[in-house]
Amino acid sequence: MRTAFKKILDLIGRGETRSVKAKQNILLSFAIRGVSIFISFYLVRITIGYVGPEEYGIWTTLSAFVAWFGFFDIGLGNGLRNKFTEALAANKFDLARTYVSTAYAGVAIIFGGLALLFLVAFPFIDWVVVFKSSPELGNSLKYLILIVFMFFVMRLVLGMISIILIADQRPAIGGIIDPIGNFIILLIIIILTKTTEGSLLNLGITLSAVPAIVMLFANVYFFKNDYKRYRPSIKHVDFKHMKDLLNLGVRFFIIQIAVLIIFSTDNMIITQVLGPEEVTPYDLARRYTGIAAMVFSLILRPFWSAFTEAIAKDDTNWIKGVLGKLKTLWLLLVLGVAGLIAISDWAYRIWINDDSIHVPMVLTIYMGIYVLISTWNEIFVQFINGSGKITLQYYLAIFLAVLNIPLSIFLADNMGMGSAGVILGTCITLFPGVIINPYQAYLIINKKDKGIWSK
Repeated sequence: MRTAFKKILDLIGRGETRSVKAKQNILLSFAIRGVSIFISFYLVRITIGYVGPEEYGIWTTLSAFVAWFGFFDIGLGNGLRNKFTEALAANKFDLARTYVSTAYAGVAIIFGGLALLFLVAFPFIDWVVVFKSSPELGNSLKYLILIVFMFFVMRLVLGMISIILIADQRPAIGGIIDPIGNFIILLIIIILTKTTEGSLLNLGITLSAVPAIVMLFANVYFFKNDYKRYRPSIKHVDFKHMKDLLNLGVRFFIIQIAVLIIFSTDNMIITQVLGPEEVTPYDLARRYTGIAAMVFSLILRPFWSAFTEAIAKDDTNWIKGVLGKLKTLWLLLVLGVAGLIAISDWAYRIWINDDSIHVPMVLTIYMGIYVLISTWNEIFVQFINGSGKITLQYYLAIFLAVLNIPLSIFLADNMGMGSAGVILGTCITLFPGVIINPYQAYLIINKKDKGIWSK
């Protein structure tokens, strides 16, 4: 065993500095995510037991609804991700701090304004109708939405520290933040189940307040220690550099809006077409097959910024080698997804331990197909995003976003496929990227990209 451990360490330490850093982050990410998966899955089980399937479905839909607002940073986060990496690669540390300070200021202004607009519109919206909840939940739902939104805005601004960690090719360290929050949430909900009746309001306050508070402590810690040199300050805010952040950022923003429509409207479609109780089996299938996507995303996560650095240093051989290995790993993912589907009925029974909740096999199969399509696309999107040549991607994303909602509704309602039709619509929407993304990556790597492929 000692020999095997030594071989693993040798393998991790072998190769270029960029590769070693990526492998270290992947290994640490797996360890962190293993704990996180256990916590999140157990959290789902006790949460459903605490509030029941209908209220859990309402919470899941509400979470997706509020998360939509996270895309309104007009791409500043992704703009910072690329520009901060480029500044570090060029040893321009003062410029890096300017980018950080300006990005924090920009995000605070955007989401502060968004919060004010939300407060103005909030009293005029019938939230019971929006979420199709029981009338008796009206008051608690109203207070819950207000509390959740405000904590979410706070979390969005403070979440820039995670972008900095990823840009510095330390995604595993940034990945510790969410599991810490989930562990605290788990403890609180266990206490709530022992001391209170099921309450959607108590659940929502816990699930929204804890992540924001943990993110606040993360900002204090990292800017007092690791990133003291880049700590945001008013003195270093320079809106002339906002153009640098927004040049890429606006295009990322358009892509994010399209992704929002493609990925985040499913729960709302199901709620409106089929009812909130159908969201629960859909969410369970998504989380279950999402194990495979989560594992693969841990492998991919360090590479966006690593690709940005490699492109800046014209290290084509490293890029080709990494993409080849990632494609091989994706083939192993196909086997993993097939295995998850095969044992899904047994796994759901063990996990949920509630015979009243049934997840259809066809729903799990389509979720598995969705995972395979999205992860294949993500291999090449990571490289394309790192290159900054994303114009084609955002035109394609807009077209597919327009297609996704009517197609999902048609398959779910008119074709009578239920929630399985919603995810099938998403699979069909994403499929063109299976061909287009690898082709653009090939053109960029071989310096054959011209026209829209090069922008």
